[in-house]
Amino acid sequence: MLKAFIVDDEPLARDELAYILHRTKRVDVVGEAESLEEALQGIRKTEPDAVFLDIQLAEESGLEIAQQLQILDARPEIVFATAYDEHALRAFELNAADYILKPYDEERIRKAVEKIAALRESRPSSPAPAPLRPPSAPERTGKLAITIEERILLVNVGKILYITAEEGKTLVVTAEQTYKVGEPLVTFEQKLQGTPIMRVHRAYLANVDEIEEIQPWFHSTCTLIMRNGAKVPVSRTYLKELKQLIGL
Repeated sequence: MLKAFIVDDEPLARDELAYILHRTKRVDVVGEAESLEEALQGIRKTEPDAVFLDIQLAEESGLEIAQQLQILDARPEIVFATAYDEHALRAFELNAADYILKPYDEERIRKAVEKIAALRESRPSSPAPAPLRPPSAPERTGKLAITIEERILLVNVGKILYITAEEGKTLVVTAEQTYKVGEPLVTFEQKLQGTPIMRVHRAYLANVDEIEEIQPWFHSTCTLIMRNGAKVPVSRTYLKELKQLIGL
């Protein structure tokens, strides 16, 4: 039985898809979500085989969720389920297993389930241990390479306060300067593995060595006060990992 997780901001659409998946007799829906943070938290907890993901969420993009799923150790198959077909190319760039359109067609979803099952069965049931991850360039050199207007700048990782996504760009913020670049936030998250910079929010990475204070906020979240006085939000999804890292 395949485990599936559904991400859609429309309750009726989630119910319809869950019903069709149940009728295949090959899928157990282990969770549902309507937002990015809720989805990432639920997917990490349930470790599904497949995520059926709407692209157009209320105030967020399913494409961003798909990007963040790329770095999970137990990465699920991604099936985009959406009313729009203009994102198909970007979806397959993110290694989507399939792309189905609303309104849902039961036979089309059945074929998607068969494809997912074949993909999962083709993988070794007991994969060999992953080789040790080689140090990233920022780990080895302490420098992060960023491209700005065809120039490549090397920024000291230790001087980075935080990195944030804003209006389609990514801002790399140091105490002295802010760099605006075109690479998505998830790319920097991957580049900076093994450094003190970690994701703390869907739109922020923060340097834990540059945190001056942690202020509790509503609904089990908090705000980081950085050395320059900037405030960086921490969402519930990443709060536990942050606490473990700093020993709380």
